[in-house]
Amino acid sequence: MTLEELVRTVTGWLASVADLSGAVVVGVAAIRGLLAFLTAIGGLVLRRDVGVGGNEIPKEEIRLSLARSLALALEFEVGADILRTVVTPSWNDIVLLGAIILLRTVLNYFLQRELDAATKRAAGMLATEPVRDQVAHDGNVRTIAPEAARRG
Repeated sequence: MTLEELVRTVTGWLASVADLSGAVVVGVAAIRGLLAFLTAIGGLVLRRDVGVGGNEIPKEEIRLSLARSLALALEFEVGADILRTVVTPSWNDIVLLGAIILLRTVLNYFLQRELDAATKRAAGMLATEPVRDQVAHDGNVRTIAPEAARRG
């Protein structure tokens, strides 16, 4: 086996591992999302308060978790495409790789924008939480800020 054949074989295996890694990430994320959704529905149905008083299914958290996983899977897939193109770089392969990378980069960009927007929304919600009164062990009422309320 020549060095060139060895490089092609190893690079092909690495590309397959990167492809498989991306598929595993998507598969695990889909299962986790489904389990989170079913758990949320199950808990709400058992309590019989679906949609009552803010007891809704945490759709955004599930969606954002899936988005993070999809962004990671896209990175694995781009890596696999680059590895495949390195061993046989015809112009057609390079143009195809460029188009794939462009498409995946655009998808990744919008996924990241959505994640950043959700993070900002969550930070805004925390900042606008009302202060809360807490009764201390000595019977005195103390007003605490939301950050202190979360710490305990």
